[in-house]
Amino acid sequence: MKLSSPAKGGDAVAPLLPELRAVGGSDGDGGREASVPGAVFNLATTIIGAGIMSLPAAVRVLGVVPALFLVVAAAFLADASAEFLLRYAGSGGAAPFSYAATMGQAFGRAGSLALHVCVGVTTAGTLTVYLVIIGDVLSGSQSEGVAHVGVLQQWFGERWWNARAVALLFTAVFIILPLVLLRRVDSLRFTSAISVLLAVVFMCISTGMALYALFQGATETPRLLPDFGHMSSIFEVFTAVPIIVVAFTFHFNVHPIRAELSKTSDMMVAVRISILLCSVIYAAIGFFGYLLFGESTMADVLSNFDRDTGSPIGSLLNDAVRLSYVLHLALVFPLLFFSLRICIDELLLPQGSHHASETCRFVLLTVLLLGFIYAASILFPSIWTLFQFFGSTTAVCISLIFPAAIVLRDVEGISKRRDKVVASVMLALAVVTSSIAIGSNIVSHLGVNRE
Repeated sequence: MKLSSPAKGGDAVAPLLPELRAVGGSDGDGGREASVPGAVFNLATTIIGAGIMSLPAAVRVLGVVPALFLVVAAAFLADASAEFLLRYAGSGGAAPFSYAATMGQAFGRAGSLALHVCVGVTTAGTLTVYLVIIGDVLSGSQSEGVAHVGVLQQWFGERWWNARAVALLFTAVFIILPLVLLRRVDSLRFTSAISVLLAVVFMCISTGMALYALFQGATETPRLLPDFGHMSSIFEVFTAVPIIVVAFTFHFNVHPIRAELSKTSDMMVAVRISILLCSVIYAAIGFFGYLLFGESTMADVLSNFDRDTGSPIGSLLNDAVRLSYVLHLALVFPLLFFSLRICIDELLLPQGSHHASETCRFVLLTVLLLGFIYAASILFPSIWTLFQFFGSTTAVCISLIFPAAIVLRDVEGISKRRDKVVASVMLALAVVTSSIAIGSNIVSHLGVNRE
């Protein structure tokens, strides 16, 4: 496999990243031109993740109308920011087709470093949440003083081998590790297609269960607007906004996927199809999940699926929903892990050379990162807290603040007036929303600690 050489402008590409395919070139599988459907699957897989599990809780806090409006608004902002990144990549003629290189071109080494830190923190945090969810489903969880039984405990009872730490260790070593050891992101296109299919299956089953419960009269009337009377502060509404922002964070994989396509216009087509597909899935999961569980909807809606939902085959459907999404997360994991590994390698070895020990370093870095994520998932099991924090900080920077800043900086002088207006609105909304969310989270946690 060929390895990339340092890019122009002083922004070196990590030696662990496969060389970007030249149009018309051929290098075995590396020269194969990716199709738009393949790009759609990879992008949709990057977008769809653990965010689905928190969307019903966000709908419960915000109300149906504001939540669905925010999904649509976040989708439009994601489309605009992705278009900015693709247009400004290589605008100076040096063709730095990566997010970090584009940031470096606009803000120098500090900009590239800031992007690397945000991508590393966001992907590591998201992957930690993935393992947290897998652990909750397999081995159970404790939420608001209520114990939720895991699938393995429900089937086999309490055993040492289905304890949370052991079940997650088995999953990490025998299921996830073989996938993250793949060297090329293109090798994950088939698993991406399966993961998207599983997300659709999860959506269909959840929707069907909610409609069945509705026809049986077992559902509550969903609130269309926030219920401020039961909130400690009006700013509590903003704590749910980062959940939706995180759900549309895919920008760090835009350029690697773009590199496998022959035309930039194909990438924007893939981006828009992916965003539309994910918006429909998010809206359906958020609304029907809230309709199904009402005010008892938990931060991780999978925890709600350990009780009878009114379906005649409720137990079977509950297990099918939880296990299908566990498999989905296991298949999404390596795609985000690919970006995390490249990010960390660039931070540690920004001027790395092509040593014979590259394979050893690749395996060592993979094992160390996976071990770190495993340990974090055991120590920090609160998915709601993790999503609130990352959505308010690094993920907002990746998806909104950095793309807007690149446009406003406009080092090549290609920004139009409309671009700067959109970027200014994007930046203002991101900063204001994040500031209020962070402040509200701090106040909320301090209040909980006092109690």
